[in-house]
Amino acid sequence: MDRDRETLMITARIRSELPTLSGSLRKVGAYVLADPAAVAETSAADLGRRTGTSQATVTRFCQALGLETYQRLLLELAKEQGEKDHEGDTGGQDRPLGPDIGPDDDLEHLISVVAHADLQALRSTRDQLDRGALEAAAQALARARRIDVYGVGGSGILARETEARLFGIGMPARGWTEVHAAETSAALLTPADAAVALSHSGRTREVLGPLRLAAERGATTVAVTGDPRSPVAQAAAVHLTWTAAETSFRRGSFGARHSALLILDCLYARVAQLTYDRATASIALTAHISEEHAARPRRRT
Repeated sequence: MDRDRETLMITARIRSELPTLSGSLRKVGAYVLADPAAVAETSAADLGRRTGTSQATVTRFCQALGLETYQRLLLELAKEQGEKDHEGDTGGQDRPLGPDIGPDDDLEHLISVVAHADLQALRSTRDQLDRGALEAAAQALARARRIDVYGVGGSGILARETEARLFGIGMPARGWTEVHAAETSAALLTPADAAVALSHSGRTREVLGPLRLAAERGATTVAVTGDPRSPVAQAAAVHLTWTAAETSFRRGSFGARHSALLILDCLYARVAQLTYDRATASIALTAHISEEHAARPRRRT
């Protein structure tokens, strides 16, 4: 099992893998996520019956997660539940907090579900974040002559956010959210440059194409995704993994936004630290802009 997967809490790992699983395996995963504590008391054969699948399907589900046996799944679920009990992390609810929000759930429960999911994902992202890879990525960006950031759809918003942050500390960064423009820019990169690819699935062709072209041009390539085994992750020299916080109405990249921003914030802060004089000077030179555009309160007559 690779390091990225091994360090994820088991429910976070299941949520991360769920979109890539086949129908029967996905049924098992969804059932486990609905009530992990109850599954920890369930046999493989019983779980197969409850999900309308089979014991063999449950075994394949465990293997898809990188677990050798069903017993290992039970141990991981028990370990995670023990950590939650130790932290007192119940979200103030009497019933377990799963990812689902029903039509009759009250607002307090909805807030607890969303906050609980995000906090769990942020903790998992923090715990499994590869410090060596983060340092390598930051060093590459800090010394880059030019930085490309590729992302489309939800990841396109992250690409623009990354551009704004790096540009604000004097880094020559540009976010590309259209594939033709991204590939044009990638074709003009050199070994003195760097490229960052953002994709929740890690399988977005409009991101993978420019990233591979940037690598061919000799630029240092960094991937930030939700799947360390994806084509985008494998195509990059450096890879960072985020954890999704999926709930009802928030799937895929929408459920990963806060975790992705945590990684990008850490990357941005480390680049600023490595380029301290330029970063602080840039912030000082631009600090007045937001104040000048702030609306003044009207005088009362």
